[in-house]
Parts: sequence; structure tokens; C-alpha cells
Amino acid sequence: MNGIPAIVATDVTRTYQLDGVSVPALRGVSLTVAEGDYLAVVGTSGSGKSTLMHLLGGLDRPTGGTLVIGGRDVATLSPSELARLRNETIGFVFQSFHLLARTTARDNVALPLVYRGIGRRERRARAAEMLDRVGLAHRIDHRPNQLSGGEQQRVAIARALVTGPSVLLADEPTGNLDSVTGRSVLTLLESLNADGVAVVLVTHDREVAERAHRQIVMRDGLIVDPAPGPTPGLASPFSSGSVPGPGPGESDRGPGLASDSGAGFVPGFGSGSGSGSGAGPVPDSVPDAKPGSGPRPASGPAAASGEGAG
Repeated sequence: MNGIPAIVATDVTRTYQLDGVSVPALRGVSLTVAEGDYLAVVGTSGSGKSTLMHLLGGLDRPTGGTLVIGGRDVATLSPSELARLRNETIGFVFQSFHLLARTTARDNVALPLVYRGIGRRERRARAAEMLDRVGLAHRIDHRPNQLSGGEQQRVAIARALVTGPSVLLADEPTGNLDSVTGRSVLTLLESLNADGVAVVLVTHDREVAERAHRQIVMRDGLIVDPAPGPTPGLASPFSSGSVPGPGPGESDRGPGLASDSGAGFVPGFGSGSGSGSGAGPVPDSVPDAKPGSGPRPASGPAAASGEGAG
């Protein structure tokens, strides 16, 4: 603990250029994520919460305002410097796990350490330690298709933790899970938060959000004061038994993430970032946007083209 906030966003904006039209996704957001914070970002589809998540994680750059991650202003960083900061500071957990299909749990978890230049023996040992921490020591050599959904999410959490990040960004981490498994994943995130890891959780679900220490509500690219009672449009799979997916035009994925096909992009591990000048993920505030229809980063997170990180 050094007393420096993990992330500080000041009057941050993000505007996309789609077919020559300026589309504002964030309209001036100010937010501080302190060390050891546990924050839920809630809002309906198109509110800007996933765009904010991409910025907080260094997967994209703001069009305007100031974004400081780990004490460093991202506007002053080269793509490789931002990628290094992302690797050292931020852990990512997404709804769809993004595990390499033909790779064991241990080697999936070890993957971020490849970009640190850490030797095979050490990264495999550290991956095994993280899997034990999330209760999967007995599944260390299993591949994703041999694991349940909850176990796959735990592998993804272990992968996010293996670099020792100060912040864990979780975008709808329970969205693909049944209610019982979802609760166990949230309990795990809360135990990690108790150990000092700041957690920022993006969700549609009010019951998930209520477990956080504090909440912010987003609407139309702005943070608005939360109103008493349920936020309009927020579902609750833990009470109804349904499992919500991403809304229209909103993705749970980071920019450039491929499907779980065995060789795809893994969030936050490699070099490069969005330029902040129109390149970036399709914004969640454009309901009619289709994958590939908008501009994409010139160089996104590095592709994990090898099937064995070890």
C-alpha cells in the first residue's frame, strides 16, 4: 500500500468516429478507484459502462480528460509502455472466460507471465500457486472443456491474479453462470478484495452490485446519482433464475478478443493499445453497431498464438 489511488479518471470522454459520424460514448466521467476498493459499475445497455471498463483497464485511451493508472498518465505512455503498465497493474476477468481451449489450466494461468520474460519453471510454479488460491489445485492439468463454467471462471480469475495486479476488473463475471456458481465466484472476488486487491465489477444485476462496498450508476455516458430502489432496466438472475447476456450493441469482451477457439487474444497481456483518436472497441452506446463495423485498435493486446504458455 503506497497511498496512491489505483486509478483516477478526471472528466474523461470517449468519442468514436463511425462512418464519419462522431458518437460520444463517455461524456465527462470522473472516478477514483482507491487501493483495496470494491466498486460496482451498473447501468443498462448503452450506458457506457463497458467503454469505461476498457479505459480503466488501459485497453483504450480517452479522447479527452485525464486518466492516471498506477500513478502514470496514460497520455504520456507509448503503446508498449501502456501494455507493460496494464500487465503489471490490471487483472481482467470477462464473462466468457477467454481461455485457450487446447491448453491446460496451469498454462492458461501462466500466459501473462510469458510477457514478463519469466522462465518456464517459475511461471508454472506461480500458476500452480494461483490455482491453489482459487481452489483448483486438483484441476491443474485439465483443459477448459474438462471444467465446469464456474471452474473456468476461477481459472480466468487465477490468470488475472498471477501478475500480482493492484486492480481486478470484472465485466459481468457471473453472467454465464448459474446462481449458485455465481455466488461462489462473487465470494471468491470478495475474499481477494479482503486481501487488498481493488475490485471494479461491471454488471447489469442489482444483487451483484449490492454486494460491493459502493456503487456508481451510469446513464448515457455519464455517472448519475443512484436513485432509491432498483435501477431501471437492471435484471436480477440470482432471484429470477435467468442469466442475462450482453444487451444490444454491448459486449462483455475487451477490444479484439477472439472466441474460445484455442488461439485467440487474451486481454491485457501483450503490446499495443487504442490510440484514442477514433480507434478502439465498438462502443456499447451504439445499439446498432455490429462487430467489425466500427474502427478497431491499430494494435491491440498481443495474440496468444501458441497453444502452450508453458
